[in-house]
Amino acid sequence: MKKVLLFTLMVALIAGAAFAKGGSETKFVTIGTGGVTGVYYPTGGAISRMVNAKPEYGIRATVESTGGSVFNINAVLSGDLDFGIAQSDRQYQAYNGLAEWSEMGAQEDLRAVFSIHPESITLMASVDSGIKGIADLAGKRVNIGNPGSGNLQNSLDVLAAFGLSEADIKAEQVKAVEAPGLLQDGRIDAFFYTVGHPNGNIMEATSGRVRVKIVPIEGPEVDALLSQYSYYAASRIPASLYSSAANDTPFVNSVGVKATFVTSANVSDDVVYAITKEVFDNFDAFKALHPAYQVLTPEDMLTGLSAPIHPGALKYYEEAGMIDLINPALILD
Repeated sequence: MKKVLLFTLMVALIAGAAFAKGGSETKFVTIGTGGVTGVYYPTGGAISRMVNAKPEYGIRATVESTGGSVFNINAVLSGDLDFGIAQSDRQYQAYNGLAEWSEMGAQEDLRAVFSIHPESITLMASVDSGIKGIADLAGKRVNIGNPGSGNLQNSLDVLAAFGLSEADIKAEQVKAVEAPGLLQDGRIDAFFYTVGHPNGNIMEATSGRVRVKIVPIEGPEVDALLSQYSYYAASRIPASLYSSAANDTPFVNSVGVKATFVTSANVSDDVVYAITKEVFDNFDAFKALHPAYQVLTPEDMLTGLSAPIHPGALKYYEEAGMIDLINPALILD
């Protein structure tokens, strides 16, 4: 009897060890996004839900709200995050060792997976401030974005294009989620926010006691900006999405970038392949997850990239017959 009990116990222990080994094969990945009111956070959530719904991948994805593009890129490169959402300009700067990465040098382990939605540099101003264009920001109280965000660099680039600098305005550097309240409280005159539309922060900014408008960013200065930086493109903000905005046209001209999904060369091919496959194989379902995605096409999601494409993503694009849509310079031998 004792032998039987001992044998049973051994079988149970072996089975338990095997189960534990099998359970350990689940790959846990974390996606860095942005503020909870922006588009990055629901984008990361949408991708994680799609992947988590398929147990055959053996992946458990979670989402982390972060400070934005710069934080996400650095955390991906350090291994603190597996994936991150970052503006296309920040992807370019990191891979080429520019801006915040000028002292560290080129971040050659950065890898691109795909692009997501377009993001317009959106300038919101109170009507009473008299701000009708970028030149009118001189001497005004303007939030230009928190440190570590792509928003901050975009604001500085636009100001520079019009011959202004941070010294020419009364600059604030707070997170985008705080800016609408500051504008409605009269503590700032305007704020920049690089974001896809529609957006909750913009709705909040235009729905209070203070009348607020979307200010156009246009003119020959913008043309020069587009010539100088390949990752910027002309854009139009659908003002008609914000019924309380003090705009009298359905669209407002601006300039923008693209949100991109990035990872590191150190993340396994299998994980990157699974996430890429899930998004593209269920493209229509993905588009339906947020209004900002409605303009997307599969072709659009392979533009605006400047870091090499991760091999796991390339494997899917080859299988799907999409390899010809990718800039050959982004395919490493």
